[in-house]
Amino acid sequence: MSPSSILVVFSARYLAKLSSVGSIRDEETCERLRGLIQRQVQICKRSVEVMDAVRRGAQLAIDECQFQFRNRRWNCSTLESMPVFGKVVTQGTREAAFVYAISAASVAFAVTRACSSGELEKCGCDHNVHGVSPEGFQWSGCSDNIAYGVAFSQSFVDVRERSKGQSSSRALMNLHNNEAGRKAILSHMRVECKCHGVSGSCEVKTCWKAMPPFRKVGNIIKEKFDGATEVEQRKVGTTKILVPRNSQFKPHTDEDLVYLEPSPDFCDYDPRTPGMLGTVGRQCNRTSKAIDGCELMCCGRGFQTQEVEVVDRCSCKFHWCCYVKCKQCRKMVEIHTCR
Repeated sequence: MSPSSILVVFSARYLAKLSSVGSIRDEETCERLRGLIQRQVQICKRSVEVMDAVRRGAQLAIDECQFQFRNRRWNCSTLESMPVFGKVVTQGTREAAFVYAISAASVAFAVTRACSSGELEKCGCDHNVHGVSPEGFQWSGCSDNIAYGVAFSQSFVDVRERSKGQSSSRALMNLHNNEAGRKAILSHMRVECKCHGVSGSCEVKTCWKAMPPFRKVGNIIKEKFDGATEVEQRKVGTTKILVPRNSQFKPHTDEDLVYLEPSPDFCDYDPRTPGMLGTVGRQCNRTSKAIDGCELMCCGRGFQTQEVEVVDRCSCKFHWCCYVKCKQCRKMVEIHTCR
């Protein structure tokens, strides 16, 4: 799905489409964004300059979801309808947990990046990081203002759940996973440094705090997906909380993903369930025993093999100065697809 075809992404039931209107530059555009509740429209109007970053975050979330699930039965395929991933995200499954986490993280990431790049008047670099560190280096440069990005993500992404009250188990699940997504960035902030001195010596070292690459954030959330905890709601005093359904499991942490119900097997196309596309026609790995292998990917239905010709660059040589010249090599490869 192209960025220009995406309309509003971050609401509780939607990783929806962030807009065929292109750039979001005025308050009237906020009114036309599908999928937003009134409080989100109000935030949009108050923070119009931030919304282009939110739009980029929407595409970032979709791209990362599709990368992380490229070898699984459910591969994060998008639909033209809303919600953009179909009914898969309206169920309390671990797939929904991942979508909510990656969505909240991508808003925080994209808004923080916009702050650091000077796009936004409301925020800039993190000026709380200054002086000399305990390790002896000088804080300098532009530290990523992750506090602003996280705060905006919390206010914009979480508002739908909070507007409904936090009493339902699904609202608790969504809010927990939203926060777990943001913590995948917060807990992995890194220090980047530059040395200054004669002939590259490190007489003086200036450093700043930076977010991890979003691919690393996606990897972290995917690991949390693989180890997600099935939970149920329980009342403790006057407070409703989520606890592991199996009492023998250790309690989940704030950084773990949680889900309420088992996932379907995603084997078969179900016209009654948008987003349940099945695995017929999907490519599989004949030699793998993992989920991308033909046995598991094809759900025991078998697969078909065909030979196709591919063209690759080969015998590349560097020529002075300065270009690389390659030949085109053709070869036949086997492609395996599920029946």
